[in-house]
Amino acid sequence: MPHPFKLSRIARRKGLSGLGWVLAAVSFVLVAAPLLDILYTVIRKGLSALSFTLFTHVTNGISGGLLNAITGTLALVFGALVFAAPVGILAGIYLSEFGRGRFGRSVRFLDDVLAGVPSIVLGYFSYVTLVIGMGWQFSVLAGSLTLAIMVVPYIARFTEISFLQVPNSLREAGYALGFRELTVITRIALPLALPGIMTGVLFAIAIALGETAPLIYTAGWSNFLWNGKLIHEPIGYLTYVIWSFINQPYRSAHALAFAAAFLVIVMVLLVNIGLSIILRRTRPMGPGQQR
Repeated sequence: MPHPFKLSRIARRKGLSGLGWVLAAVSFVLVAAPLLDILYTVIRKGLSALSFTLFTHVTNGISGGLLNAITGTLALVFGALVFAAPVGILAGIYLSEFGRGRFGRSVRFLDDVLAGVPSIVLGYFSYVTLVIGMGWQFSVLAGSLTLAIMVVPYIARFTEISFLQVPNSLREAGYALGFRELTVITRIALPLALPGIMTGVLFAIAIALGETAPLIYTAGWSNFLWNGKLIHEPIGYLTYVIWSFINQPYRSAHALAFAAAFLVIVMVLLVNIGLSIILRRTRPMGPGQQR
């Protein structure tokens, strides 16, 4: 028969374990409940506000459609990725493969500092330097560059971590076969690090889709469709509709705001689904595995 002291220790451990599970469940509810409530409200009101007009008409004051905001959001995010993705990926590769010296540590430190800068500060900086200083005015180029500066640190860090997870034995095998360093990086390490890199790009897209503060200072707002000009022309975007129209005392403005919020959520979801499909098809296959 077990000693009573041993039984009490077992009971105490079970009690502490149960208490831990209860606290974890309560913490999860405290975190998940507000998020689920927000999603439920946005989806319910956003779906009720959806109509064919939203996708075929531009915004007219506080009514109309969101065609100008949808196309403007896509243009801004695409422009940000054009600038940020090459710089971030190359910076991450450098930090992982060659960034062990003082310069590498300095670049990594500056990358962390840039990631912590508030977005509104970057927006005001771009307003002073690009919109006013260089005379671009509110424009696609100013907004895209600001978003690119904001997301470069995340792409660089995801790329660095992904390359560091590639086993050194694979690199050494490439060197043993006579491959050059560039070949080892591009043909051996890069395919294995690609899922992590794409995750960083996805994270950057999600950040760019949800930003408002820096675009207010750089992209402005326009009720018209983007005419293709990179500077001297403001542009519409969905987050401005969410930020501005929800404060208006009109039902039509609230409907556009919830519809815009719903579209942003759908865009992020579609990016996640598309990325999952791409990664599943591009992931290197092991011996004996078939697609």
